[in-house]
Amino acid sequence: MMFKNCFSFVILPAACFLTSCAGGRDGASDATGAFEATEVVVSSEAGGRIMEFTIQEGNSLEAGHYAGYVDTAQLYLRKMQLTAALKAAGVRKPDVHKQIAATEQQISAALIERSRMEGLVQAGAGNTKQLDDVMNMIRLLEKQLDAQRSSLDKTSESVDAEAESLLYQVMQLDDMLQKSRIVNPVRGVVLAKYAEQGEVTAVGRPLYKIADVSTLYLRAYITAAQLSQLKQGQQVRVYADYGPDQRHEYPGALTWVSDKSEFTPKGIQTRDERSALVYAVKIAVKNDGFLKIGQYGEVIFGEGDE
Repeated sequence: MMFKNCFSFVILPAACFLTSCAGGRDGASDATGAFEATEVVVSSEAGGRIMEFTIQEGNSLEAGHYAGYVDTAQLYLRKMQLTAALKAAGVRKPDVHKQIAATEQQISAALIERSRMEGLVQAGAGNTKQLDDVMNMIRLLEKQLDAQRSSLDKTSESVDAEAESLLYQVMQLDDMLQKSRIVNPVRGVVLAKYAEQGEVTAVGRPLYKIADVSTLYLRAYITAAQLSQLKQGQQVRVYADYGPDQRHEYPGALTWVSDKSEFTPKGIQTRDERSALVYAVKIAVKNDGFLKIGQYGEVIFGEGDE
């Protein structure tokens, strides 16, 4: 009997201690939620076979990191074809100065002949008809020169327009060649890889998913009554569990409060469990390397001790 009483004396306080710890812990949390990060799905900007793709899940990448490329052989050959056509267009462009040089020389000779005939007519040794013939020839040559210039200018403009169109096509291919390179857009860690080297991809097909995990966001839910306690930029305390006996505290900053209410998501606990409508909030937490996406977390808005 004495042994039984002693056993009860030992067990009951221990049970009370466990209960009080659990209750105090639940009561101290103003809100709960899960950690998330800003995830970016990097998609292919070109279609074709993936010739090189070097990244692996878990790789830490910097923005601008070269990760591989999609087959560019056809694009390159098309660019060479357009470059040759552009060169040919340049050859076809007429040299206006050279092509009108003969007519200009004829006009120059006719002007000299006119001056000579005018001198002869004034001296009474020349024939006015011959002078008229020279004047008519000059007018005819000038009209021919104008026609030549007009025709050559139109030909030059046509060739220039064709060359400009070809140049734009070359620029378009340069852009497509550039987009055939797989370049990481943001700093972060590769969370998932959706394609492999040697596969055929298409424009818009996801290649991998990356997220900056240096800062995670605890998405928690609060009741309408708690809105008055919060403001943008407010410093709060965030807790994350690492096993049954390890619990770490992190400083956090409130970065966003939803302006629309929603029904409490399944599995989310709030201070007032009777509340059906809640507001989502995001709390930025600097990651020490232990926090993981999807990990459960709790937040305390007040300054008091847990």
